[in-house]
Amino acid sequence: MEVPISIKERLAKANQAHLLDYWSELTNEQRQTLLHDINEIDFDRVTKAYNGIKHELTENNAGENVQQESIDDLMEPVPDSVKGSINDTNKELLEHYRQQGLKAISEGAVCVLLLAGGQGTRLGVDYPKGMYNVGLPSKKTLYQIQAERIRRLEQLANEQFQTTTSTIPWFIMTSEHTQEQTDKFLHSNNYFGLKPENIILFEQHILPALDFQGKILMDEKYKLTKAADGNGGLYRALTSNKILDEMDKRHIKYVHVYCVDNILVRLGDPIFIGFCIEQKADCAAKVVKKAFANEAVGVICKVRDRYQVVEYSEISQRTAERTKADNSGDLLFNAGNICNHFFTVDFLHDVCKHHDDELRYHVAKKKIPVIDKVGKRINKPKDVNGVKLEKFVFDVFPFAKTFAVWEVCREDEFSPLKNGSGPKDTAETCRRDLILQHIRYLKQAGAKITESDETICEISPLASYAGENLDLVKGLTLNSSIVIDIDIKTQKPEIIVTSKNSS
Repeated sequence: MEVPISIKERLAKANQAHLLDYWSELTNEQRQTLLHDINEIDFDRVTKAYNGIKHELTENNAGENVQQESIDDLMEPVPDSVKGSINDTNKELLEHYRQQGLKAISEGAVCVLLLAGGQGTRLGVDYPKGMYNVGLPSKKTLYQIQAERIRRLEQLANEQFQTTTSTIPWFIMTSEHTQEQTDKFLHSNNYFGLKPENIILFEQHILPALDFQGKILMDEKYKLTKAADGNGGLYRALTSNKILDEMDKRHIKYVHVYCVDNILVRLGDPIFIGFCIEQKADCAAKVVKKAFANEAVGVICKVRDRYQVVEYSEISQRTAERTKADNSGDLLFNAGNICNHFFTVDFLHDVCKHHDDELRYHVAKKKIPVIDKVGKRINKPKDVNGVKLEKFVFDVFPFAKTFAVWEVCREDEFSPLKNGSGPKDTAETCRRDLILQHIRYLKQAGAKITESDETICEISPLASYAGENLDLVKGLTLNSSIVIDIDIKTQKPEIIVTSKNSS
């Protein structure tokens, strides 16, 4: 089997001819695999991406410090005029926002879009994060919890506006690593009660990993080293998969974008949607207050009169520790980004049509498993040997004409699952944060709870989206453990597991 001339010409033009170095050693099956990988690559895009970042690969520390000092000088905090807070907003206005959001949902104008391209590598599993079970009594996965929150939100909109047709389409951006498993998992679980036609999966694109000279790295003699192009690959994927056309067909106006790994995410949050509608925002972000000055989260701020996320690693210690002038002690740059965003469909059309190519690639220097010059695979390189390139979903903020920020309580809305072990962002911390939230819901509903380290409380999303619909516990004294789910016959909440329960 000979290498097609067209392939040779493409590789020569892109300065990637080394990808065929081991052709003579490959089986026909391996050759087909290699050709498939090569045909998938947009070499012009790879060259353009490398040319855009190669200066970062040669900058010395002094150059990086100059950049850091300049971003410090340019940063301004988010002004109060575009910012709202769940803690600083009165109940009447919160309810107004909620009604606005539920109305939009009842009219079919809202969809949710899940960023689910990441694998569970850091969790120590070989399947998509959404399939992960954090150890709740119900053993529900992240996908199931999110699907059931959609169902409950549709029900709330139906009840509020006396309709039966409220629908929240669920768009899920996967990658080549998660698409097939996610599709099979949802199908085998009957889409967790959602209508299959309202779940739309689409794949983001991949990019090859590069060495510092822009050459594509090889994972095997017949395989390129590839990775998804970051959650900012969303915009290219929306276009190539005709997702915006699908949204237009469904008359969707508002899109809530979120990450798969946040167990507390209020997807389709009607208060957030309503706030954004009221602000006439074309782009918005939920934030939480930073826990401490050096917390490893990006902050939303203004730079050169445009909104953007500045990564924690780009900010000096001095700037990170700056506090407000009102003597409150609050950090000046306090809007912690949690990858939870609102976009109008019109804004996404504009971004995809006019600005996608303006989004810069971010560089992640890594120790990447590769084959060496003699074709031997090095599983654990001693030194950083290459870069992976990705775009971030929030890189479109500067293009917003009307931007808004909505601050929420961390304990109610942000607990990410990232690590298999350690002190934070694990299955254990996610489970703990959800249980504590559900205990607060029951107390707010009028229950008395004796808490201990062994106390377990789980409320099905089908029973309550955000603490509502829990009148059944009013006046009860609940000791130890309780699980609340929906009675299949009555479709009303019921206590299905309880220990030492008395009234």
